[in-house]
Order: sequence, then structure tokens, then C-alpha cells
Amino acid sequence: MKTQRKSIAQTKITVAQDYKLDEDNHKKANGLSDVILGGQDGLVNVLGVILGVAAATSDPGIVLVAGLAAAFAESISMGAVAYTSTMADADYYESEREREYRHIQEAPHMERDEVRSIYAKKGFTGELLDRIVDTITDNQDIWVAVMMAEEHRLSPVNRSLAFRSAIVVGLSAIVGSLIPLVPFLFLPVGLSMITSIFITAMVLFVVGVYKARITVGRPWRSGLEMAVIGTVSALAGYVVGVILKIPNVP
Repeated sequence: MKTQRKSIAQTKITVAQDYKLDEDNHKKANGLSDVILGGQDGLVNVLGVILGVAAATSDPGIVLVAGLAAAFAESISMGAVAYTSTMADADYYESEREREYRHIQEAPHMERDEVRSIYAKKGFTGELLDRIVDTITDNQDIWVAVMMAEEHRLSPVNRSLAFRSAIVVGLSAIVGSLIPLVPFLFLPVGLSMITSIFITAMVLFVVGVYKARITVGRPWRSGLEMAVIGTVSALAGYVVGVILKIPNVP
């Protein structure tokens, strides 16, 4: 009996540690996602804008004004979207969490069977499976947390991080937006366009490699995908600029 209680206690500790580790990893992933979201969006969108403007007019002043306007508008917009989307995710998580609490109270046997089914599919059987089910369902908070993670594939969303996410995304967007503009400060418009495309592709490649190295994926493939997709997307702006080229503008 004493050994069984010890095993149950150890199982509780293990479950708690696993969910704490998952939460920490989720926070790190969110931080990286915010940086990539803002930076990539800023790079691609502003590059598309300045390529389009540069193709339509060779005036570097117009290109810089258009690029800076797009950069700051983009950063504010992306920050606002990050904030509202984080709050929306938090609302959705809480609504699903409350629903799970109701299900546990109204139909505990069905919810218990769901826990058993989840861990049976993971390969647990017999006494060990019974002990896992008993341990999880012994505490409603743990029970609900397991159902949210295993059944709904949802992770907790900290509302207090919404503002931080908005700041990170916004700053990443402004930094990313300014990168393709730098060549236009020093080089002729034609050469600046080529240089800007090259620099943007290289930055996107490095970001893709880094993302794959700290998450999951093949670094070179991830880098190439991000560089190609981002560059091709930005070139759409150049095509529009060529089509709508302004006549008689030096």
C-alpha cells in the first residue's frame, strides 16, 4: 500500500513536471514565432512596396518615403494584430476550459473513459494505465489540463503576454522593414533594387535556418523555403510597379 501511494505520488510529480516543461517550451516557441512573424512580414511587405515604387519611378526620395511609410504602418498594424489575436486565443482557451470543467461535473464517467482512451492509445495498459487514470482524475485541475492538451491540443495563453507579444512583433516588423530600405540610402535605384532583394533573401534564409535548428526541420530546406517564398512574394510588388510605371518621371 505504501509503495502504491509512493508510485501515485511520483506519477503526479512526473505529470506536473511534463506540463511545466511543455508550458516553458510553448513560451519559448511563442517568443520565436513573434520575432519571425514581425520580421518576415516587415521584410517581405516593405520590399514589395519599394520594388513596386522603384519600378514605377526612379526617384529615390519617393522610394524612401513610400518605404518608411509602409514600414511604420506595418509595424503598428502587426503589433495590433498580435495583441488582438493573443487575446482571442486566450478567450477561446478559457471557453474550452470552462466547458471541460462542466463535462467533468456533469459526465465524469465519460470524461474518465476519454482519459483512459487517450493513454491506452499511447500504449499504456493494465495496472499502469489504471494508476495513470486515477492520478489524473484525482485532481480536477490536472484532469482539465490533460484534456485541454491531449484532446483539444490547446495550450494556456497568458493574457499578460499579449502586450509583450505586440511590442515584440511591432519592433521586429520595424527592424525587418528597414533592412530592404538601407541600400536606397547609398546606391542608385537600379542597383539598390538588386541589392535589396539579395539582402532580404539572405536574411530570410538565415532566419529559416535558425528556426529549423531550434525547433524541428531541415535547416537548409527551411532557409531556402523562407527565402524563395518571401522573395517571390515581394516581387509581386515589382510586377505591379512595372505595369503601372509612371511616365515622364526621372
